[in-house]
Amino acid sequence: MLTYSVKPRGGVVHAVEVAEALARRGHRVELLALARGGESFFRPPRVPVHLIEHDPTEVALETRVEGMIGAYAAGLRSLLAVRRFDLLHAQDCVSANAALKLRADGPMPYLVRTVHHIDDFRSPSLVECQERSILGPDRVLAVSPPWVRRLAEDFGLDAGLVRNGVDQHRFHPSASSADRRRDRAEADLEGRLVVLAVGGIEPRKGSLTLLEGFARLRHLAPERQPLLIVAGGATLFDYRDEAERFADRARELAITEHVRVTGALMPAELERLYRAADIFACPSIKEGFGLVALEALAAELPLVASDIDVFRTFLDHEHSALLTPAGDPDALGHALARIARDGALRRRLRAGGRSVVAAWSWDDAAAEHERAYGIALRARGERAERVL
Repeated sequence: MLTYSVKPRGGVVHAVEVAEALARRGHRVELLALARGGESFFRPPRVPVHLIEHDPTEVALETRVEGMIGAYAAGLRSLLAVRRFDLLHAQDCVSANAALKLRADGPMPYLVRTVHHIDDFRSPSLVECQERSILGPDRVLAVSPPWVRRLAEDFGLDAGLVRNGVDQHRFHPSASSADRRRDRAEADLEGRLVVLAVGGIEPRKGSLTLLEGFARLRHLAPERQPLLIVAGGATLFDYRDEAERFADRARELAITEHVRVTGALMPAELERLYRAADIFACPSIKEGFGLVALEALAAELPLVASDIDVFRTFLDHEHSALLTPAGDPDALGHALARIARDGALRRRLRAGGRSVVAAWSWDDAAAEHERAYGIALRARGERAERVL
């Protein structure tokens, strides 16, 4: 299982969880990732891990990605020299391109690639790199029906569908009101209505819409003393410009003291925030799936999310979430205020969320991967027979 990072981004979490679930089902799975010196996975995976040490320098993104692919290819080459695998499963552009580079060395294990989403690159070299990582592998998968359709429409690919899941041992509501009070006190949240968003500050996460919507909430429900927490944000890309726009706009709206941006957190800290928050906001304009939305539902947080096709595949408006038009801060702010003021709505959304979470386990995700691998390996065998 190949992933480009050890940070808790959606595709990396997916790689770790699926690898562990496959291992529980009796498969031999090993996990390969790039890591800076001294880094390790955001939590210790329960499968063998191979880390390729690589410290990218502050250079143009194109050069940095090229260096990452080169380092990854070298590490993968060393691993394949001593280990035998039936297939390699790349979860991103970097690891897929690294595996493709090794085809010139000779026979390779079957290469599967999951496309979680497609980045809107402007650089021709990065566009080409991304397209190669999609068109080059032997089999392509996606984690939501909308992305299966996009891969068919934009690339002519018949992609397989696999799923995400959620770990309810990690993401769950507080066991008691006393536990919740303790979590809120430790995070200094007492007396505040806490809106949580996870994924950091970046354009596709709808960060500026979130900020504007939160300002509307403060106007609509000042008596609740709303506080916005934006957690996470470990990413390959440099979103400093977006972060500066976010901070500037917060100052213009006079809400800086009511907004906390935490950056990347340790797993226990993030899980505590899910338990301590009151509402979860996910105003993305583009997602491959939206794993954090499932995590929020597992923690029984009332959810407001963008009304985009990916979210509609597992969220039901007014039942498991409130869905608002992407990029519409007024609608987002009013939805947050509805949840803040309406106890019956909160109870309905929590109940609807529980029914969603029950259908999304990592074991089910692993079973879907088993079927996809079976199809892939049978196809490889049939091709080999035709050659012979």
